[in-house]
Amino acid sequence: MIIKQLVVGPLAANCFIIGCENTREAVVIDPGGDVKEILWTLVDEKLKVKYIINTHGHFDHTGGNYELKKATGAPIVIHRLDASMLNNISQSANRWGFNMPNSPSADILVDEGDLISFGNYGLNVLHTPGHTPGSISLYGNSAVFVGDTLFAGSIGRTDFPGGDYQALINAVITKIFPLGDDVKVYPGHGPSTTVGQERRTNPFFQSVQRV
Repeated sequence: MIIKQLVVGPLAANCFIIGCENTREAVVIDPGGDVKEILWTLVDEKLKVKYIINTHGHFDHTGGNYELKKATGAPIVIHRLDASMLNNISQSANRWGFNMPNSPSADILVDEGDLISFGNYGLNVLHTPGHTPGSISLYGNSAVFVGDTLFAGSIGRTDFPGGDYQALINAVITKIFPLGDDVKVYPGHGPSTTVGQERRTNPFFQSVQRV
């Protein structure tokens, strides 16, 4: 599995290009901006985008949807509970002082248990709400792409509209930790980590009980 990480957009979000070595099919996860850089990486790696996947609907992860879909024609994938957020990217970005176009509407709505296939690989959809109602994580090939659900040593914010602290904690405990300590965790911001590292040392999970 090819994994290319780019830091994009005004809030330094991690965009991941995940590709198949044999078929050169790929998915782009969270194109938050800097679409020209994303496109150049695709060209350099000789990859063709099959899907554009948003882990959640915030503008720093979806702000490049419009330009990337225009350039590639790839369908946009998001959880049904965050789909309406794609229509408010411009307004949300403006509140932070940024100018971004609204995304086209989602082409594919996913939920827990769905499989997103490309080339010889597949990403299993885990519904991990808390940062937003429709936040998802994507698991495959001993790697999980968690958006803003989990960070190295921290968790995503839950004080935005639709946020739910307890839901996020429960999602990590019930969906992410059982994947296994050796699984690589790729967050939506900051460095990568592992499930084991976060289970053992992340301060948000040292004394919590599942509810």
